[in-house]
Amino acid sequence: MIRFENVTKRYSEGRAALHNVSFELPSGEFAFLTGHSGAGKSTLLKLIALIERPTRGHVFVDGRNIERLVPRQVPQHRQKIGIVFQDNKLLENRPALDNVALPLVIAGFSRREIARRTRAALDQVGLLNKADTAPRRLSAGEQQRAEILKVLFHEPEVLLLDEPTAGLSAKETNGMTDKIAELSEKRTILIVAVSYTHLTLPTS
Repeated sequence: MIRFENVTKRYSEGRAALHNVSFELPSGEFAFLTGHSGAGKSTLLKLIALIERPTRGHVFVDGRNIERLVPRQVPQHRQKIGIVFQDNKLLENRPALDNVALPLVIAGFSRREIARRTRAALDQVGLLNKADTAPRRLSAGEQQRAEILKVLFHEPEVLLLDEPTAGLSAKETNGMTDKIAELSEKRTILIVAVSYTHLTLPTS
């Protein structure tokens, strides 16, 4: 469950990214967060992940008032959160397969199991033939799909996607939104931030 209670976020230069925002999302909810560029969509996602903290109000995740967490508690909170920003966080010196597999390596899976799971996931989203390709040689859509797969291997309780279809072709957008629709069937809370100009609803 995610709950915002009268949340305001104001930056040091005085700009208010969010003002008095309140809402609640139960487990398994699939929500679109829409608005024009600069409306505060990315800020809202960052508040959930504790990349930012509110100026006023309260943010609850799984019943916990997260802005009260001290620094040493933040990593544990973020383990529950999967977040994909427009500027992907793929490691440039590692191929797509190694990037996607990273959470499984950290979790201690065997090399054989990592290879099996990672190749199956890449094949599912049409990236198996790019397994040994460096991120800079992937298209924007391919990078986005690889980043989402990497995040999913964390099995997050909350998945946050920031403009996941921005800059993608129509074909890539259709594939991405279909994948998002599949995710909505799980118990993960899924929030997709999209600008009005990029809004494309899932096809299923």
